[in-house]
Parts: sequence; C-alpha cells; structure tokens
Amino acid sequence: MRLGHVSSPDGPLHAAAERGPPPLSQTMNYACKRALDVVCAAIALAALSPLLLLIALLIKLDSPGPALFKQRRIGRGERLFTMIKFRTMYDGADDRLHRESVHRTANGIRTETSDGKLAFKSLEDPRITRVGKVLRAWSLDELPQLFNTLRGEMSVVGPRPALEYELPYYKTWHRRRFEVLPGITGLWQVKRKDQETFDDMMRLDVEYAQSCSVWNDIKLIAMTIPAIVRERGVF
Repeated sequence: MRLGHVSSPDGPLHAAAERGPPPLSQTMNYACKRALDVVCAAIALAALSPLLLLIALLIKLDSPGPALFKQRRIGRGERLFTMIKFRTMYDGADDRLHRESVHRTANGIRTETSDGKLAFKSLEDPRITRVGKVLRAWSLDELPQLFNTLRGEMSVVGPRPALEYELPYYKTWHRRRFEVLPGITGLWQVKRKDQETFDDMMRLDVEYAQSCSVWNDIKLIAMTIPAIVRERGVF
C-alpha cells in the first residue's frame, strides 16, 4: 500500500540532496546493499539469538503483554509495512505523548525536563516499563528489525521508518528520504548530537538517500555502537 501525498510547503534543498548518484549504477548499488543487509542480518540473528530469547523472557516477566510490538510504518516509496520491535511500554499504552513530541520537534518547541534541560522528547515517559528503559538506553528494542531487514522491508542502514502521523509536518523535499529503504541505524543516528531541528534531521536523511553506498553503510555500521554508548537512549 502506497500513501498519497500530503500537501506541505516547499523548503530549500540541502546541498547534499543535490549530489549526483553513487559511482556504481543504481541497480548495482542496491543489489550490493541488499547483499550486505542479508549477510549482516543473518549473522547478527544467529549470533544474538540467545540474547533475543533472554530479552523476550524478561519483557514477559516484567509486565503483562506480548514481547514484541508491531506498528505500521512508512518505507521506501511511501509504502506501508509492519515494523517489529521489542515491547518497551505497558501493553495498550496510547501514542498521545509521542504525537505531542513529534509536533514539538517539527515546530521547534522544546520543553523543560526535571533536570532543567530543554528537549523535544521527554525522557520521563510513564508508559515505559522497567525493562523497557534498559532496552531503550542501549537500543536493544530495535533488534527484531533484523527480521524486517531479511524480509526486504528495511535495511541495516537508512532513514528511520516514518509514522503516518508525521507526514503532515513534511515539506516536499523531506519526502526524498523515501527513495531508499528505512534503516535500523543511519546517518542521523550517529550524528544527531550536532543536529538541532526537524529540518536538520531531514537533511541528514536526504543526504544519505542521495549518496547511499555499501562503503557508506559499512562506515555507519561501525560508527553505530560508539554512538549508542555516547548518546544512550536517543536512537
């Protein structure tokens, strides 16, 4: 299923979005990227299977409900798919707080946290379980998306898959992020410390979409673990 366009005002294209295609042909580039995704996802799932089972057990022991959380997301070509994560919230929690954080981020509205810092997203979400806080701090809740990667719905590296209620905030040039598969990690995730606005995030996503290559993916995968350690809980 492909989503229809939502009208939004144009924004200036970032210089990175105007770069030419990667050295390899687009077809060859996507084929190589897909091969890297399959190899990385298969190896990671095999190596991490005991950890995945342990996490699932801890989630079930910590609070009632399924171990996995499924949600409709927007992928390449603005097609809908079902993304899976480990459940980090109490079963049945609504999305009101996240919708509010999307609104604040898109409109540049920061709120004050209990420690006096200004942030778009609250880190004190009452919906998050005890185990969920640990999983989010180390981005372990994202690991089931390796299955999405094997199915070809996601890539190891790419823009994070968007939610349908984010689209009304998109400018026309933002939608160029949908030219590639969404990823588990990406350029914004490893550089987000230096990004201040919604447009900053989108510029990085568009930059990646316009210059993605296997070599860039390998570098971003290598940069992801240090970024998780440095900026725990922001992926």
